[in-house]
Amino acid sequence: MPSLPSARRATAAGAAALSAAALVGLTPTAASAHGAVFNPVSRLAACYAEGPETPRSQVCKDLVADSGTQPLYDWNEVNIAHADGQHRALIPDGKLCSANREKYRALDWARTDWPATAVAAGSFDFKVRATAAHSGTMMVYITKAGFDPTKPLKWSDLDQTPVAVYNTTRTATDGHYDFTGTLPARTGRHVVYKVWQRNDSPEAFYSCSDVTFGAAAAKAGAPAKAPTEAGIAAGAALSTVSHAGHGGDELPPALSAEAAGTSSPLTPALAGAGALAAFAAGSLLLGRRRNTSAS
Repeated sequence: MPSLPSARRATAAGAAALSAAALVGLTPTAASAHGAVFNPVSRLAACYAEGPETPRSQVCKDLVADSGTQPLYDWNEVNIAHADGQHRALIPDGKLCSANREKYRALDWARTDWPATAVAAGSFDFKVRATAAHSGTMMVYITKAGFDPTKPLKWSDLDQTPVAVYNTTRTATDGHYDFTGTLPARTGRHVVYKVWQRNDSPEAFYSCSDVTFGAAAAKAGAPAKAPTEAGIAAGAALSTVSHAGHGGDELPPALSAEAAGTSSPLTPALAGAGALAAFAAGSLLLGRRRNTSAS
């Protein structure tokens, strides 16, 4: 059988390539994990920086003994996929640091030996390492004067007025969000609590950072250290955080696309891609038949 004329081969190949490109573009890809507070250093980031396999501080050693090393390798997750601003309804008192996720339960321990960042009242430069940038709002709170760090953190322990509010974008300079807030006068050990609610998804992220003011800062042991970029890269292969849009816990049935009465945009798109593929195959077959009949 004679081969297809070059023009017909180009037409068929172009249609096939178009359909293939459409299919590739519609294939779900895993998104990166999302981030953690590096100043003041969050509990999970501080323990990861010590080394998941060989943590130095007793509290981080106890965390690994209780929950294994995986929570540390997944230092940039701590999320609720379906939060949608309902933080208080979804996270009970005493579970704020873990976002009520069993995987991160050790983060809720009311202990005074968590690695801490020394701070002072006044302007403070917050830094969040974003491994995936999202459009949304970060609200940062601090515990009230007189907070008792030996008791589980409750919502009522937090000042209602945030110490910082920052609107995040889909890009982060050098992988970081940097913004300024104002810390109030405090003494002793306190907790800085961050809530990052996306506005392009119901997903939200949470973290607890331990800070020390005044004399407590001077008496504190080794300060909390944030992970280095080399350390982040070294542990990336052992992370299980890989999301296709939301991440962490799957959406509960009541919040699935079908239950919400919405259809996935992927379905009609795939149907269109299938039509393109069929068109490409049909064009190729038709070209061959015409070529045969003409020969």
